[in-house]
Amino acid sequence: MTQHARPVLMTEMTWPDYAEALKGDPVVFLPTGTLEQHGPHLPMGVDHMLPLAICADVARAVGGVVAAPVCYGYKSLPRSGGGPFFPGSVGLDGGTLSATVRDVIRELVRHGIRRVCVIDGHFENRWFLNEGIDLAMRDAAGRDLHVMCLQHWDFLTPDTLAQVFPGEYPGIELEHAAVLETSLMLHFHPDLVREDLIPDNAPADAPPYDFWPARRAWVPEEGSLTTARGASREKGALMAAQYRRDISAAVRREFGLDA
Repeated sequence: MTQHARPVLMTEMTWPDYAEALKGDPVVFLPTGTLEQHGPHLPMGVDHMLPLAICADVARAVGGVVAAPVCYGYKSLPRSGGGPFFPGSVGLDGGTLSATVRDVIRELVRHGIRRVCVIDGHFENRWFLNEGIDLAMRDAAGRDLHVMCLQHWDFLTPDTLAQVFPGEYPGIELEHAAVLETSLMLHFHPDLVREDLIPDNAPADAPPYDFWPARRAWVPEEGSLTTARGASREKGALMAAQYRRDISAAVRREFGLDA
């Protein structure tokens, strides 16, 4: 009889696979992101594809399970995602995202899960994820639920940033569809990167405030908010390895996996 390695993705499990995995009291990882333009060279699913890949890496390291990703997120904003000017970007109202995360966690708790780690890849999601988690914690009062939430780039160390950005790190808001995300996609999904179309545009020139209606002039025509030149598979592998090491360590520490 052929033996199959246990999958870590819930979407690839049968229900008996999942029921068996739950016997180990695993951390369940919930990838979140959005569907949003990422320049002429990257697919629009970057913001949920990268968290899904990172969650899978970390889950394998700690014996966890990865839930299906939340593929839609809060609205793209001009200064951090290019805004509403590109066909394909699809944004939820903040309350919708919070309610979706709340519902997913509530269902995981119903399955018997008591440890959840949300790994996000869309800058604009942060506070709405926090709200959804807070509401889920209220729903689960008395159920011994513990939830961790992070955005993957916050784990980049000064040493890693110095290797990925030999000049100056422009900051995560400008790194939309630029070196960081392009390098990670070259590592995890090289077949989906149009290397011949990697842009080399000047950084977005926007003032330090938001304005409605959104100003098209604040966003580079390419959609990437600064140059993506300098991206490489090697840089993506470097960041992925550091994420796997340090996020796994944080998960083990916070959920007492080494106790």
